Amino acid sequence: MKLTRNQSRTKTLADLYRALDRQHAVTITYLKPGEAEPKVRTIEISDLRTSAVKISKTGEVTGGDIYILAMCRLRAAEIDQKAAAGEDTQGMTAAREFALSGILSYTVHRMGYVLTRPANTTYQPTPTAPNHDETALIWFELERDSDDADYRPRRKLTQTDTDLAA
Repeated sequence: MKLTRNQSRTKTLADLYRALDRQHAVTITYLKPGEAEPKVRTIEISDLRTSAVKISKTGEVTGGDIYILAMCRLRAAEIDQKAAAGEDTQGMTAAREFALSGILSYTVHRMGYVLTRPANTTYQPTPTAPNHDETALIWFELERDSDDADYRPRRKLTQTDTDLAA
């Protein structure tokens, strides 16, 4: 077991990337923000990502953390138990996201992955806009997004509604 407080983030990331490349399971001790009791999970890492840094008007910096996207073996076992009991498990997944800053300790095992990763999202290509007719182009833009196509006000407007004035 390696304690993350005794080593650099670079060393921790290198170990986690190595586990991802070799497809080795990792047991982590994780502390969620706002919780007092850490949880132990065995995960199968599928991706490591960074979040965007946000700076508020007061100068407070948030975000900018590294997130581990993984399949949690405990959650997968819970889903299997619910399915065996006849409960509806539609839409439930073992995929989880952990912030690197929340990992207190970890152990890289030599066990291989046993859970199947969720399939990547497939996107439909955007149809080409008509360029031969102005009216067709306007209707194309209105129909492209169903929310934008509904240009009517959400509530009945009265003459005293001045908050909408420019």
